[in-house]
Amino acid sequence: MGRLHGSLSETLTPFSLLFFFFSWFSGFTFAAFNLTTLSFDEGYSPLFGDGNLVRSPDGHSVRLLLDVYTGSGFISSSMYQHGFFSAKIKLPSDYTAGIVVAFYTSNGDVFEKNHDELDFEFLGNIEGKPWRFQTNLYGNGSTNRGREERYSLWFDPSKEFHRYSILWTVKNIIFYIDEVPIREVVRNDEMGGDYPSKPMSLYATIWDASSWATSGGKYKVNYKYAPFTSEFKELVLEGCPTDPIQEFTNASACSDRHAWLESRDYALITPEQRAAMRRFRQRYMYYSYCYDSLRYPVTPPECVIYPTEKERFQDSGRLKFGGSHRKQARITRARRKRRSRVASISNDQTDM
Repeated sequence: MGRLHGSLSETLTPFSLLFFFFSWFSGFTFAAFNLTTLSFDEGYSPLFGDGNLVRSPDGHSVRLLLDVYTGSGFISSSMYQHGFFSAKIKLPSDYTAGIVVAFYTSNGDVFEKNHDELDFEFLGNIEGKPWRFQTNLYGNGSTNRGREERYSLWFDPSKEFHRYSILWTVKNIIFYIDEVPIREVVRNDEMGGDYPSKPMSLYATIWDASSWATSGGKYKVNYKYAPFTSEFKELVLEGCPTDPIQEFTNASACSDRHAWLESRDYALITPEQRAAMRRFRQRYMYYSYCYDSLRYPVTPPECVIYPTEKERFQDSGRLKFGGSHRKQARITRARRKRRSRVASISNDQTDM
């Protein structure tokens, strides 16, 4: 295992320098988490598409390929009763329509009818259009009550590696990109079994989702551009390995590990990180189930509704103004300028 510490002394490419300065100005840069990385064989096993799973010579990174014959994937060698699951990932480039790269936890292989799940799903696009992604969670087989949020990114995920992480504790769930929290779900009693509670494995996959991934299935995977390659490195599994069949015994055995997990730097969202999360959601979230009143006339109990955020979304949970944050920002600025001009004219008339 290796120790991973963030340092600006690492060699930076021109693109990463550009990203660093952009992140600094946007408030999206924080000290890297103190993490212990694993080699592939220390924590993971091939899941499917063995020939399309390519380990690096040192065993600390892996490539997952999709070609005309099959996708590929890997799974953690153990299941975990809560934990922190993380990897640096680089996505395929150019034409990626119809492709899904997923990084998620699940226990669907063990609890087929009442499984739990926490998802990052990256959705490919036609050439020249950016990758998008969604997060989701299910508890106790509640797949009919999906809790999706969909976003764009402030960088090109096919150019550089970025860290994607899921923290799952008894109290809350946090999705991170690098050290920026982008979504938090706080457990409450009203959620009941919809909050994931059973041991889960970590999965990473690439697969053909032509039927829905890009523009509702309008654009399919074009295997002329194959193989499509996603890369994973600096893998992290921190939690309590457990046997799902011996649930009560493991709950007791894992209590110390749970306390340790909740003491880690990634378990606490600082005021600065919370502000960055709000900025991310204001700028890059384009769908939220919390604002989808057509689908959920009664707001799900874990949703925290911000009036200023809600007014930017339609009843369908999608952004107003055609789904463009930039367009929306221009409209907002124009409104502010108009209000400023009206106020200025009013003041001038009062002074006369």
